[in-house]
Amino acid sequence: MSLTSPASRKFAGSRFRIRYAVLAVAVATALGTLGFHLIEGWSLVDSLYAAAQTVTTVGYGDLAPTTRNGRIFASIFMFAGVGIVLYSLTATVQSIVQSELLATFGQRRQLRKMSKLRDHFIICGAGRVGSRLIKTLLEGEHPFIVIERDPQKVSELADRGVIVLVRDATMEETLIEAGVAHARGLAACLPDDADNVYVVLTARDLNSKIHIVARAAEEQAESKLIRAGANRVVAPTIIGGHRMAVALTKPAVGDFIDSITANMLGLALEQLEVSPSSSLVGQKLSATNIRSELDIVVVSIRRSDGQTLFNPSGESLIEAGDMLIAIGSAESLMKLTAMAK
Repeated sequence: MSLTSPASRKFAGSRFRIRYAVLAVAVATALGTLGFHLIEGWSLVDSLYAAAQTVTTVGYGDLAPTTRNGRIFASIFMFAGVGIVLYSLTATVQSIVQSELLATFGQRRQLRKMSKLRDHFIICGAGRVGSRLIKTLLEGEHPFIVIERDPQKVSELADRGVIVLVRDATMEETLIEAGVAHARGLAACLPDDADNVYVVLTARDLNSKIHIVARAAEEQAESKLIRAGANRVVAPTIIGGHRMAVALTKPAVGDFIDSITANMLGLALEQLEVSPSSSLVGQKLSATNIRSELDIVVVSIRRSDGQTLFNPSGESLIEAGDMLIAIGSAESLMKLTAMAK
C-alpha cells in the first residue's frame, strides 16, 4: 500500500505539468531553430533568435525568411509555436494556482484536526531521534502532532499522514497552536540543547501537568533540562554507550533487552494506572489473576506518593492511583488495562 497522500500526488502532478510545459517550449524552440538553420541557411544563433521571436510573438522584424520554403515553414511554426507557448503558460499558471490552493486547504485541514485533539503528544523536531519516536507513535496509533521547519522532513511526514505544524517550536505561540494546554505529553527532540531548554520552560509554564521528555545532546545539559521542568531527560550518547557496554560484557542480557524492545518474543512493557473504580483496588497481587491467568509479570508498582516497589511480592496491596509496570503479551496487557480502568 502506498504511503503517498492524495494531496502529495496532486502536488507531484502539478510539478510534472510544469516540467512538461517547459520541455514543450524548449522542444518547439529547438525545432524552429533547426528548421530556420536548414531552410534559410542562417547560423544557429540567428536561427535561435528567429525561433525565439516567433514563439514569443515579439517579432522585431530585423530577421525574416526570404525563401518560399522558409516562409511556409515560418507560417506553420508560428501557429504551432504560439499554440504550444500559450498552452504551456496556461498549464503553468494553473499548476501554480492549484498548488497554492492545495497548500492553503491542507493547512486549514491540519488546523481543524489540531483544534480537536485532546490527550495527545507533541513532538518538537523530526530529526534522527524524533523520527524514531514518530515511527513508534504511528505503530501504536497514538494521537500526536509534529512541529518541524525543514521542508523536506515536512513533506515526508505529510506523505505519511502525520499532522505537521510548520513553525518554530521554541515560540510560545507555536506550542499554544499545537494544543499544549490539552496535551498528554511533549518530547523536545531539537538538535540544540538550548532550544530544548527553552521549549521545556515554555511548555511547563503553559501546562503544569504535562509530561515532558527532553533530548540532551551533551551530558551537562541534563541537569538544566530537569530544572527547566522536564520529567525525564534522554541522552542518546549515554544510553548508546551503556547499551554497547551491556552488549559487550553481558551479551545474554543485551539480547533479552533487544528482544523486548523489538517485540521479538511477542512481549511488551506497559504502564497501567489503577483507577479508584477498578476491581483491582484493595486486592493483593496473589489474589488477582494477573499472574495465574493473564501470565503477566508486574515488575514494579509506583505509588501515587512516588514510592516505588520493585519486584513486588504477592502480599503487595494494589491501591487506587498505583502505576503498574508490567510485562506480557499485547493481548493480556489489553485485558489488564481494562481491569485497571
